[in-house]
Amino acid sequence: MSNNCGISRWDDPSEINARLKKLTSQPIWEVDDEYYNSEIMPYYDEKCKASKAVYEEAKNYIPGGVQHNLAFNKPFPMCMEKAEGAYLYDKDGNKYIDFLQAGGPTILGSNYEPVRKRVEKLLEECGPVTGLLHESELMLAKEINKHMPNVEMFRMLGSGTESCMAALRIARIATGKKRIVKMGGAYHGWSDQLVYGLKIPGSRGLLESHGIPGADYRTTDECRPNDLNMLESILKRNRLKGGTAAVMVEPCGPESGTRPIARDYNKHVRELCDKYGALLIFDEVVTGFRVGIGGAQEYFDVVPDLTIFGKIIAGGYPAAGGVGGKKEYAQLMAAGLATGKHRAYVGGTLAANPLSCVAGTAAIQEIAAQNACEKAGKMGDKLTDGLKELIDRYGLPFVAYNQGSICHLECTGAMSFDFSSLSFIKSALGILKNKDMMYVRKDSMEKMGAAYMANGIVTLAGSRLYTSMADTPEIIDEALNRFENVFKHVKKTDKGLVK
Repeated sequence: MSNNCGISRWDDPSEINARLKKLTSQPIWEVDDEYYNSEIMPYYDEKCKASKAVYEEAKNYIPGGVQHNLAFNKPFPMCMEKAEGAYLYDKDGNKYIDFLQAGGPTILGSNYEPVRKRVEKLLEECGPVTGLLHESELMLAKEINKHMPNVEMFRMLGSGTESCMAALRIARIATGKKRIVKMGGAYHGWSDQLVYGLKIPGSRGLLESHGIPGADYRTTDECRPNDLNMLESILKRNRLKGGTAAVMVEPCGPESGTRPIARDYNKHVRELCDKYGALLIFDEVVTGFRVGIGGAQEYFDVVPDLTIFGKIIAGGYPAAGGVGGKKEYAQLMAAGLATGKHRAYVGGTLAANPLSCVAGTAAIQEIAAQNACEKAGKMGDKLTDGLKELIDRYGLPFVAYNQGSICHLECTGAMSFDFSSLSFIKSALGILKNKDMMYVRKDSMEKMGAAYMANGIVTLAGSRLYTSMADTPEIIDEALNRFENVFKHVKKTDKGLVK
């Protein structure tokens, strides 16, 4: 294993999941109304007027007022003007500790100068795009292969969503089979086939799949996270339906580890894929070059057939996505017309543009040179340990854990429901029974996120935090002081249970 690894420990998933189940079995604990109304809301009303004005006007031109789901925060989105290292600054001049880090890709810290300088040089000499081959495409592919030898060939695309779509096509061509298995709750982009069991296991076709014909899910199967017996049952059943082309996993667990898995889970999935003739696809959009310079595949010592990339592959710059893997599979995306065998059609005029490729190459080189994964992982450990201490000190039922620099803080359990089974009817009945409770908990999660933001902490939806190399022990200590200021105002409510 590379010494540039960001995970120093792997907590017992059964213990974490038991605590998450306990969290959802009791009423919600959240900041009390007096604190929320007297201190949190006045912060937004008095100190965030410019952000609110931009949002109010944006609603006239942008559906929902924001262009990306991460941007929406209760009570309204903050309009950011400056990103620097471990901090964000909004349009009103307020300063925040940034644990969003653009959704994960900026493990070096935001607007990292050595990467920016390489991009500026390219823009002066070439501009962002040529429409033709640029050497930076080759340099990025070679840099990825240097650290992830299993990625023998790599094709850059515009996003992680596109890359997941491409991987499914490759798997079907390579195996001659059609069915795809994904883990419940996992996020693999928003293509029709994969908005299935999104966020909540067992919610297939029920919660997030509006506007998608049911037939589009005909060849997609959902498996309960961390359940190898259920996975083998699906693979065995699928032999009667033409077989399984691929099993797709987020290697640290669905939804970036929100549903933690056993340390040896991926190795067993690899064994089952080999047994039933399916390709193993690792979605490393979040974990690639974050849990370690060799990705989750190096950390778990598992060789996937295909690897999905996004976010960090362009160093935090736009057009961030790609798929790579073993040459026999990756070359099925070869450009041009097929000659002699089927090809997976992929495209994107601005995919692999020089700006994105140069930024991605520079970022990966800097991550390796600066040992960024390990540094960010240590700060993730420190942050999580501090949160656990605060949770215990204030007698809260919250659950904190981390996979290196990917940190989780579950305060309401809004993401912890599970309706997985092989029966669609059982899943539907479970969702119908608990739907109101899930939405109440989601609203409470957003309320906690608003409290964090008003105390100068940016999180992902109030429940996930990404640390970066830019974080220092002093920054983490200051963040913990701010979390404490929120936690001391938390009280038990009578909300969140099935009536």
